[in-house]
Amino acid sequence: MEFRINVEMFLWSLRNWPIFSFIDWNCVSKVHMALVYGNLGNEALIVTTDKVVYALGCNTSGCLGIGVSHSTLYPKKVEALCGKDIKTFAHGRGPHVLALTEEGKIYSWGHNNHGELGNNSTNHMIPTLVTRNLTNEFIVDVACGSHHCLALTKEGKVYAWGENTRGQVGNSVNINEDTPMKVNSKLADKTIICISCGQSSSMTVTDSGEIYGWGCNQVGQLGIGNYVNQVNPCKVTTLVGIVIEKIVCGYAHVLALSNKGVLYVWGGNNCGQLGLDESRKTNVCSPRQLAVKEMGRVLDIASSHYNHISVAMGEGNRIFMWGECLGQIITVPILVTVASLHDVFARYASPSVMHQPLVLYGEEPDMSLTDYFRNAFDDQSTSDLVVRVQQKCIYVHKAFLAIRCQYFRTMFQQNLIKNNQSVIEEQTFSYDVYKAFLKYFYTDEIDLPPGNIPEFLKLAHTYSENQLKKHCVEKIKEEITIENAALLYGMSVEYNAKESEEYCFKFMLNHMTVVTQTANFAKLDENTIKSFMVKAAQVGASETVACDI
Repeated sequence: MEFRINVEMFLWSLRNWPIFSFIDWNCVSKVHMALVYGNLGNEALIVTTDKVVYALGCNTSGCLGIGVSHSTLYPKKVEALCGKDIKTFAHGRGPHVLALTEEGKIYSWGHNNHGELGNNSTNHMIPTLVTRNLTNEFIVDVACGSHHCLALTKEGKVYAWGENTRGQVGNSVNINEDTPMKVNSKLADKTIICISCGQSSSMTVTDSGEIYGWGCNQVGQLGIGNYVNQVNPCKVTTLVGIVIEKIVCGYAHVLALSNKGVLYVWGGNNCGQLGLDESRKTNVCSPRQLAVKEMGRVLDIASSHYNHISVAMGEGNRIFMWGECLGQIITVPILVTVASLHDVFARYASPSVMHQPLVLYGEEPDMSLTDYFRNAFDDQSTSDLVVRVQQKCIYVHKAFLAIRCQYFRTMFQQNLIKNNQSVIEEQTFSYDVYKAFLKYFYTDEIDLPPGNIPEFLKLAHTYSENQLKKHCVEKIKEEITIENAALLYGMSVEYNAKESEEYCFKFMLNHMTVVTQTANFAKLDENTIKSFMVKAAQVGASETVACDI
């Protein structure tokens, strides 16, 4: 999932990286993309909106790409890349760098002792096009381990090259493979949509959500249930049936995110980077679910083969981190006050390098007033009131609730909640129902898990939200069945929800024989049953008269 970053956040994030301290941003055209890399976070690349590429820093192994070996504190043009329309970068520990263009071409430069540049260039200090076996391929993504590389084609095929001491490039007889080779074996008939590299391992995700990995497996980072290195891709069978959308590798551990927002972890855990336990730091060779109540549904994940840190974005765009942070070992995810995933790597990772380029998109999508309200719900950064339900927090705004809801307006006006009170407890209703209730005031939609509509109706009645009762009809249409029709009808009558009562009545009338035999119908009170039968008889009589006429 790609979270677009605005101008203010982009510039703020850049200032978190020390290497940019000497830059006079007025001397460089508007920045579109930036990458911080190198063993000490002491090299950087900048791409401007007019497609000019600059580099600055230590220039280890000529990794700045400026054609000379000396370092520079001030941006120098990378002439070979200017005007090439750079899409993204990837970097390894040498350091070596790959640049991918929007036209699907790869340029490489920097450290090349293990064939990680994938070309036969004699000058590793100048970006050179990688053409071996890739001339007719359109590349859509690249990834780097410490000394090896992966490239993903438009057709979903994977090429690998570089150091192959642990099989991370694939089934090759060479210890160092300096030519991109297609990874076949079990991937030959697969379409790959995501690639990532650990220090000496390679991981991929197919379009059906399956995971395959190969290379170093000494601490279980391939997730295949053992600790044996693999030269051919192996399926992570534990997650069969679970659709994985994204996978990221740390030095020797892995995070995988499902399409349901569930996070799975495995691999090395010497620094607590799996986040599984406060006391245990044992390695894990099969995927384990990492469930953190405060995190809720996970929206995005990040890690880097340079270090042992793990980062995740949860509900409300809240950022959590764990693992090795500023030299300290954090074994359970903790909430941090930062604006983006990049800020965690800038402030807490060792070394402080980017897990991927920081990109400012030229045009932000048009947003309506409704979009702004929707984004404001459960947003910790702007909230002035926390509603705690079943030990979970929901972040809201007093003024907004006072405008939309008479119950809250009365509460605030009568000082039933003090102006400086920031947390209130809700103990009557469940978390899912109350969260859906609060979200309704921001979106005019009922975002409610199945099976909760009876409790939701009760809540709407308790808070005298008659308009909300009307909205419940659509949810009832989605969920009503023979078994629950009488229950929903009885609650609609009890809570004076006329529209839902009428819909349930018509449903019951159309399925009268089977509905009246259900347990829920038998549980209705005598007056409700009598009222239903009388009304049903009247409707039946009217239909008979109409037919006679």
